[in-house]
Amino acid sequence: MNSDIIKGNWKELKGSVKEKWGKLTNDRLDQIDGKRDQLAGEIQQAYGISKDEAEKQVREFETSSKHKAK
Repeated sequence: MNSDIIKGNWKELKGSVKEKWGKLTNDRLDQIDGKRDQLAGEIQQAYGISKDEAEKQVREFETSSKHKAK
């Protein structure tokens, strides 16, 4: 799943994102609006993790979301 797909399916994915990263508020999710780099940055900040770890979590989320969409 690439960033265009995340952006295009953001409304459907937003609930799953909220389930996985519950510290992200609905307002922040609205501002992220499917932008992968912003999502990773918000995860990094909210959870106090490294940029690499946040990117890893987003990649894993993308992979699991892609399999669910099939």
